[in-house]
Amino acid sequence: MTKAPVKSVRRMSDITPERLAELNSGTAETTVLTECLAIDFALLMQTVFPEVPAELHQQLSGTSAGITARMALAAQLLHSHDIISLRDLNTYQSDTIRGWACYFIAQQQQLSLQEKLELIRPLADDHHFGVREWAWLALRNDLIAQPELSFSLLQPWTNDPSYKIRRYACEAVRPRGVWCAHFNLLKTQPELALPILEALRSDPEIYVQDSVANWLNDASKTTPDWVRALCDRWLQESASPSTARICKRALRTLNK
Repeated sequence: MTKAPVKSVRRMSDITPERLAELNSGTAETTVLTECLAIDFALLMQTVFPEVPAELHQQLSGTSAGITARMALAAQLLHSHDIISLRDLNTYQSDTIRGWACYFIAQQQQLSLQEKLELIRPLADDHHFGVREWAWLALRNDLIAQPELSFSLLQPWTNDPSYKIRRYACEAVRPRGVWCAHFNLLKTQPELALPILEALRSDPEIYVQDSVANWLNDASKTTPDWVRALCDRWLQESASPSTARICKRALRTLNK
């Protein structure tokens, strides 16, 4: 698999025709967000799933929706026409197609939230950064709709040996998000997710630390006093450099 150097791809125009053809064929993974956004979903689906009817490709080609909506639409088209199985989607080399698998799971209305989380767990632990993001974005609405159950199901993930799974437990229930619905309940009652945050307050992995810090920075925009008090307590109770780093980043907006 050919990979474009990360630093060389800052704009769509930086992607060579050869590299774009490779991505659209489903034979390569993206290296940066710019490449993710450049993929032609209709062409990718047509190339990888030639059995998909042409009218479905046209639905993907004809939309001007954002990336998350297009991810969901691609999964919906595959799911509604019973064209491909989840197992097949999970095994593709293309990170975009594995991302479709995340939304494929989310659209299984007959499944409980617990069942969806169990299915999405391998994708939450995927080696590719993009798939890990799609894994929580795809279930975001399900998590918001059942907050108490969500916190209960995700709390055990904070003790998982995989730092990617531990990070998912926090990232999936952040109060805010750029590409997703806001978790409005946590904007006013952030303490509801405290068992998840407490379990990760000294996590040794920077990937997890950043998620916890970003979670608290989100919360600081609506409950600043609560975040300050929490960070003060953590710093008093823990001498861990991890906790210190989390608190410093968590307070970055309040300390401007």
